[in-house]
Amino acid sequence: MDNSGHPQSGSGGAAPGPGPKGGGGGKRPREAGGGILMGRPFGVPVYVAPSWFLVAALITWVFGGQLDRVLPELGAARYLVSLFFAVAFYASVLVHELAHTVAALRFDLPVRRIQLQFFGGVSEIEKESDSPGREFVLAFVGPLLSLVLAGVFYLGMRGVTPGTVPGVLLAGLMVSNLIVAAFNLLPGLPLDGGRMLRAVVWKLSGRPMTGTVAAAWTGRALAVAVLIGLPLLSYAGGRGDQTTVTGADSLTDALLAAILAAIIWTGAGNSLRMARLRERLPGLRARTLTRRAVPVEPGTPLSEALRRANEAGARALVVVDPHGDATGLVRESAIMSIPEHRRPWVAVSGLTQDLRPGMRVSAELSGEELLDTLRETPASEYLVLEPTGEIYGVLSTADVERAFVQAMAQPARP
Repeated sequence: MDNSGHPQSGSGGAAPGPGPKGGGGGKRPREAGGGILMGRPFGVPVYVAPSWFLVAALITWVFGGQLDRVLPELGAARYLVSLFFAVAFYASVLVHELAHTVAALRFDLPVRRIQLQFFGGVSEIEKESDSPGREFVLAFVGPLLSLVLAGVFYLGMRGVTPGTVPGVLLAGLMVSNLIVAAFNLLPGLPLDGGRMLRAVVWKLSGRPMTGTVAAAWTGRALAVAVLIGLPLLSYAGGRGDQTTVTGADSLTDALLAAILAAIIWTGAGNSLRMARLRERLPGLRARTLTRRAVPVEPGTPLSEALRRANEAGARALVVVDPHGDATGLVRESAIMSIPEHRRPWVAVSGLTQDLRPGMRVSAELSGEELLDTLRETPASEYLVLEPTGEIYGVLSTADVERAFVQAMAQPARP
């Protein structure tokens, strides 16, 4: 399952935004919402979410029950074999995710992290592909590697005795990787097949948004099909095998279907929202959002500084040194906190925020580049400079947020 944007890409047994270490022995470090860090292949951190331990226990229990019917002589040792299967299966999921990651890095798309979780894996790719061809390749390599792994495990089966522990493990891993590949090739976001469909529609229509809309609504239809179809298929299979379908079995199937459907539906919606966001981001321009500013010296009374700003039609104050170089910004929140009758007695130096590295931004920034720049150095105001280095004005985070909300409220173009 691929999911970009801050794109992500996910896979696994069922396995979905704007931006992010290893240890042996002792307690491993955690990232907020990430889980336990296991390593950094290709420089990308790999985390195991707490939910993985739940699904590993579930796989161990279910597969252990199946082993008891196939290899009853194992006894309690079957659960150790089952645990090995769970770890090997998620190692296969990691290979699937690494395929997405390597492709993304090859296309100069930064990857924030890989996370192994309840229903598979997620590769958080932080930017969109710039062409439908790259989008298709980026999505396809995951299922392709799962199919390759299935073939490798099949060849391994040919070299061992059927009905033995190695034979059962290799058969289980072959089937599980085939399921991962087949499921992720379904043509609906946020699955890999959905991103492949998006790439095809994008290529035909010339518009990435059109491809996203088509793939997202196909994903929602797929979610409904899973919610209804999975329990029905399970029930029909049980009747065909002349086995008893208990109420507990039906409830388990319905719960699994509901979880899968919710993941697909939510992922499709998130993909649609992120695409809508990216379509509107170019409208966010530092030059058009910047407030005009007047330069003032540190000892200037606030009332006098505001008078000069009103005369000039400016809405911001920049503190400068005797040479005219900007040294700080007078915070809007600080101005509002000073009662009007005290403003003649308060110098702007007491309300100034010094300019830190990163608080000087170019007037030419726009879209995602603008948001990334502001995110790197959080502040309430930024000094905006012309390419020549001259002061253009002050950019308020509140103005950017307001413009962002207004852009998101506009109806999407098909």
